[in-house]
Amino acid sequence: MRYHHKNKGRRGFDRYRTQYGHFRNQVDAITPTNRVYRSRQGILMGVCRGIAEHFHFSVFWTRMIVFLLFLFTGFWPVGVLYIVAGLLLKMGPVIPLENDEDQAFYQSYTNSRESAIQRVKRKFDNLDRRIQRMEHTVTSREFEL
Repeated sequence: MRYHHKNKGRRGFDRYRTQYGHFRNQVDAITPTNRVYRSRQGILMGVCRGIAEHFHFSVFWTRMIVFLLFLFTGFWPVGVLYIVAGLLLKMGPVIPLENDEDQAFYQSYTNSRESAIQRVKRKFDNLDRRIQRMEHTVTSREFEL
């Protein structure tokens, strides 16, 4: 009975997590490749700084606009939108992305960390096999300098 209770709660959480992931994938499909990211140097979740960096606005004025909207429209609408934006927007890359391959890898990593880790593991395994073949060739009796 105890095992069944744990399993039931876990299954419910997985259902909501997959629904959230599905919604997030829909949001990702709508946004272009030059997307809005949350900033890593932001004060509160990095939403204002991320929007300001994306549209090349001043961070100060972006925060002032959000603050004024927060005051004049009431706390709930803007506060809820800000929190939703903070949850849906992805964190900005640590280093700038230089080409499309880096962009594709970063997108695959943020969408599915397991697949990105498997891709990196395959690359290192391939390098390890190549090094083993080189060592085998160099240490063989037929090899001469």
